[in-house]
Amino acid sequence: MGESTQQLEVWCAGEDWCSITSTATLIGKKWHTVVVHRLLDNGPLGFNALQEEIGGISSKVLSDVLDDLEEKQLVDREIVNEKPVRVEYSLTELGESLEPVIDAMQTWGKQHLAAASDKDSSIA
Repeated sequence: MGESTQQLEVWCAGEDWCSITSTATLIGKKWHTVVVHRLLDNGPLGFNALQEEIGGISSKVLSDVLDDLEEKQLVDREIVNEKPVRVEYSLTELGESLEPVIDAMQTWGKQHLAAASDKDSSIA
């Protein structure tokens, strides 16, 4: 995968903390990273296939997440002209460039996070 040259405009450009904050804002919602991760692993998917790959996400929430990721230029929505007509979601080049970030988050989580015990569920 080549290095992406596309850049998004951000309000805090020039601040040393801006890149961290802006990246967290792009993918920081609960399901955003999961959608990106599933599309990285599986390639383009239809809505129902993506929902099945994720598990535990309602159609409404998935639709909202996909709309948000599309607006943020991380996901592309393509209408496939088949009968019946269906929609397929894929990562844009910018979305694909998140792979090392998602991989690092997964690695860190596997090393440092554990299932909450019944008496202590401090991570929500």
